[in-house]
Amino acid sequence: MQQQQQQHAAGDRIRKKKRRRRRKQKKLPSSSSDACAALHRQKQHVFNNTRMMTTTMLLVLLALLVAVVLLAPDLGAGVAAAASPLSVSVSPRRMARIQSHLDRINKPPVRSIQSVDGGDTIDCVAAHEQHGLDHPLLKAHTIQTEPPQVPTTRSSAAAGHGAWQTWHHGGHCPRGTVAIRRTTAQDVLRAASLSRFGRKKKRTRRRRSVEHVVVAAARNAPPDVVTGNGHEHAIAYTATAQQQEYYGAKATINVWDPAIQESNGFSLSQIWILSGSFNGSDLNSIEAGWQVSPELYGDSRPRLFTYWTSDAYEATGCYNALCPGFVQTSSRIAIGASISPVSSPGGAQYDMTLLVWKDPKLGNWWLSYGDQLVGYWPAQLFTHLSDHATMVEWGGEVVDTRPAGVHTATQMGSGRFAADGFARASYFRNLETVDADNSLAEVPLDAIQTLAEDASCYDIRKAYDDGGQGQGGWGTHFYYGGPGRNPACP
Repeated sequence: MQQQQQQHAAGDRIRKKKRRRRRKQKKLPSSSSDACAALHRQKQHVFNNTRMMTTTMLLVLLALLVAVVLLAPDLGAGVAAAASPLSVSVSPRRMARIQSHLDRINKPPVRSIQSVDGGDTIDCVAAHEQHGLDHPLLKAHTIQTEPPQVPTTRSSAAAGHGAWQTWHHGGHCPRGTVAIRRTTAQDVLRAASLSRFGRKKKRTRRRRSVEHVVVAAARNAPPDVVTGNGHEHAIAYTATAQQQEYYGAKATINVWDPAIQESNGFSLSQIWILSGSFNGSDLNSIEAGWQVSPELYGDSRPRLFTYWTSDAYEATGCYNALCPGFVQTSSRIAIGASISPVSSPGGAQYDMTLLVWKDPKLGNWWLSYGDQLVGYWPAQLFTHLSDHATMVEWGGEVVDTRPAGVHTATQMGSGRFAADGFARASYFRNLETVDADNSLAEVPLDAIQTLAEDASCYDIRKAYDDGGQGQGGWGTHFYYGGPGRNPACP
């Protein structure tokens, strides 16, 4: 009996130990589960943070990749490659603002044409959808479909070799559309800022020589004659004892491809139609010609360009179709597109004839390129030019930023001085103005004055040619240009 009790007691002790062991085993999984859960939560937190950092880095890398891809076409384009801000990161926010701006400029095309030289994409946009009509003053504007009254001429001009536009080799835009050069993100990124893209730099007005003071004392001096900021000119301008009324101007200009030293420099040859105060903020200007501008176009090709302002370049106007205002009517001419062929030293000379005039019936200022109507600046855009112009200028302009403290080597015209003459120097020929009767009148040689700020860098010489024996001559004309920096122009 006692033995049995001892066996039961031993059995109880064994069972108690087993129960205690099982209780410990039950507690252990619960504790381990909590630890695992805590570890899992910690890993998940680290993963989420890592994922957020990775996403941010990918967005930054994507923005950089987009900028590099978009700017890649500029590589190998000479000076334009230097203008490409590849080293500057572009934030996603800035890229979004640029894209929004491009969406306003580039309207949906009916057809797109790639220029054979790879430089331009020309969009054929329905005329009534073009960006030019987005101007607040043109909300109720109806495109002028009635052909303007082209000025009549009383003289015959010498014939020449015409320069045309390169993109025509790739096709043509259909009727009812207008040819618009497509603006790209890399075009915008080369500009100093989005707000100033496509606009001339604001200028500080200052007289820079005794000649300027003399001219200014006689009458209001031309705006670009008395402005600084590194702009240099070789120009001819109308100068009479009494202020005249002008309703347009015409000239034939030969086309070159001058070398541009700085990525933000340019060289242009153009006609200015001007009215207003040259020393205030109400100057009205209409401009047309050819220019080489790596910053604006990303290459060193000469291109047809236009410009307008109604407040002395402060806030209104722009180049080409980069802001609303100019209403294009042509499906054959694209403003901002490259021009070819170009003149060569001692070889063939290629020129283009530009005419800007005020339609006497509807009052709009029209532009023609050769025999093609390009479009017009509506009279509503202007104050003084809503009536007439008071001055006309013809000639060349460059920007001298004085790189490394010396004069720029940017060329004007052909890069040669006026004395080099035909097939060497650049020229304007057959200068004419439009009078109140909508007639083209040859500008008398003594009715224009010439000016170059520093003739050792760029100069100009005027002359007259009647052609002889009843043949069409060059009439009033001038040679102009220069190489910029040289031993006499340090």
